[in-house]
Amino acid sequence: MLRPVEISKFTNAVERIGKDWMLITAAADGKVNTMTASWGCVGELWNKPVAICFIRPQRYTYEFTEKSDKLSLSFFGKDMRGALALCGRESGRDTDKFAATGLNVAYCDDTPYIAEAHDVLICRKLYADDLREDSFIDRKLLEHYPIKDYHRVYVCEIEKVLSDAE
Repeated sequence: MLRPVEISKFTNAVERIGKDWMLITAAADGKVNTMTASWGCVGELWNKPVAICFIRPQRYTYEFTEKSDKLSLSFFGKDMRGALALCGRESGRDTDKFAATGLNVAYCDDTPYIAEAHDVLICRKLYADDLREDSFIDRKLLEHYPIKDYHRVYVCEIEKVLSDAE
């Protein structure tokens, strides 16, 4: 069962995001959608604990995130790799990801998160902007954008950390 913990209990963000992946979950218009992400950051900005996530505009979760003030970042063990792969490969427009994976939605202060997660960051959006081609100093990174579908960057205050760790 997840319970609130101090943010200092959330460790290894680089590995957990980049190698283990996470699910970004948001709600809008009475629906919930989630997507897999392996790019992001956790740190300190504007004297607040923040999480930074990136979503391409064609992703269905982008629509939910744009309409919501809050989102969650859910983290799992390696045993959930198949479910996370499906949530990254399939669109919620065409597939009921929750039915297909057996994942369940839970709520913390009206913010949806994935109940099977080991750790969850409940976040409030503070800032959003799009990556822009002319701002890339290392031009080789543009190969990540062959169709120029630059991510939107969301800087979010971490309001709560939930964990099943003892």
